[in-house]
Amino acid sequence: AGALVTDWARRVVEAAEAFDAGAQALRVRRDSRLRVAASMTIAEYLLPGWLLALRAQRPDTAVSLHAGNSAAVAERLLADEADLGFVEGLTVPTGLDSVVIAHDNLIVVAAPGHAWSRRRRPLDGAELAATPLILREKGSGTRQVLDAALGGLARPLIELSSTTAVKAAAVSGAGPAVLSELAVGEELSMRRLVGIPLSGVSLARDLRAVWPTGHRPVGPARDLLSLTRG
Repeated sequence: AGALVTDWARRVVEAAEAFDAGAQALRVRRDSRLRVAASMTIAEYLLPGWLLALRAQRPDTAVSLHAGNSAAVAERLLADEADLGFVEGLTVPTGLDSVVIAHDNLIVVAAPGHAWSRRRRPLDGAELAATPLILREKGSGTRQVLDAALGGLARPLIELSSTTAVKAAAVSGAGPAVLSELAVGEELSMRRLVGIPLSGVSLARDLRAVWPTGHRPVGPARDLLSLTRG
């Protein structure tokens, strides 16, 4: 009987050691990579700094970044193709939990030669809605905020799939645009674009980190999330 007990105890210890080794291997594999999905403004203007800070903390973690609109970010998270996401819209996509990490404002901009650059009074919502604009595509957080503010009446002159493309079109003089203030600081300071005052319309929005409901970020994703809120 004593031999049987000893053999049973040995098997228990071996099973526990195998479990610990397996769990450690899973942690190492999880910590060796981080898949991030982010909407365009965050990907272009905020994430580079955050990822540099993460690299200082975790030099052995390989990071992949997929930039798309807010709808695409939600799709990747729900398909388990990303560990952490960032979106810019007014609402949290279904199936995701979130936390606000920053605040942003959209502003109306135009090239210096545009008639709006010489205005003496602010635009109002009706005038903005009546004017064809260079816009982000449907599904983007920027477009969602503008459509909500104008009751869905925004008129597209051109629809483009990135903040950089919208900005370049506006700088070229193709027409006025609505962009994040994060994206146009240099252009405004260099007078390549002019900010157009707007009254009676709020274009404020929250920037959010998102992840599948019930699956709080762990490992590198948790560390990146903490850096965004530092």
